[in-house]
Amino acid sequence: MSNIRKAFENGKAFIPFITCGDPDLETTAAIVRAAVANGADLIELGIPFSDPTAEGPVIQGANLRALSGGVTTDKIFDLVRDLRRDVKVPMVFMTYANVVFSYGAERFISICREIGMDGLILPDVPYEEKEEFLPICRRYGVDLISLIAPTSEDRIAMIAREAEGFLYIVSSLGVTGVRSEIRTDLGSIVETVRQNTEIPCAIGFGISTPEQAAKMSGISDGAIVGSAIVRLIGQYGKDAPKYVGEYVKEMKDALK
Repeated sequence: MSNIRKAFENGKAFIPFITCGDPDLETTAAIVRAAVANGADLIELGIPFSDPTAEGPVIQGANLRALSGGVTTDKIFDLVRDLRRDVKVPMVFMTYANVVFSYGAERFISICREIGMDGLILPDVPYEEKEEFLPICRRYGVDLISLIAPTSEDRIAMIAREAEGFLYIVSSLGVTGVRSEIRTDLGSIVETVRQNTEIPCAIGFGISTPEQAAKMSGISDGAIVGSAIVRLIGQYGKDAPKYVGEYVKEMKDALK
């Protein structure tokens, strides 16, 4: 059974997204530990990429800061090795196909397994093209996590039936970022998912307030927050762990 399931065993899951290396890797490690200490159930670690097509300006900025600070995939692997000495919650990487390809897919995914990463999210790999990565992920026991967007419509059941780890439901069209309200009919998407799989699903893109998180986790099994956290990190820099910890606690409390 997937280790990712553990994230959903204590009620609704709160899943923060953190860009590795913004402002530096030491701060990233402290932020992850602060998030876990304050109730984060699963951590999404972003491996920066020069052209992150799914991201809005906040996360794009974090990617550029991390890359100009000299972050590499190997340094991020070392970060995870360090985190895994005491961080027990499931962790997944979110990055782009190019990052995995340029490193060598087999090598990248085998190291994920070796360092204790539980899953991989590749937002620019459509369902129809996942066969490039899926057999390798299965060989090494790393869940390839599928995304379901509001445009997936007739493909939702198909994606859900083959899903692994958890399903990432994208709340809105467009790129990541904070939204004042989320208008998508997520209830019917989740209903289709539930009819086709027992795997948990969490909603992300645009969630920033405790009210939004409570509403989204009311429909699904959890809430994913990226831009609001990355914005805090951009604002506070090396002092961010304290502020991210407080934010995570507030969001997790809203899900209870």
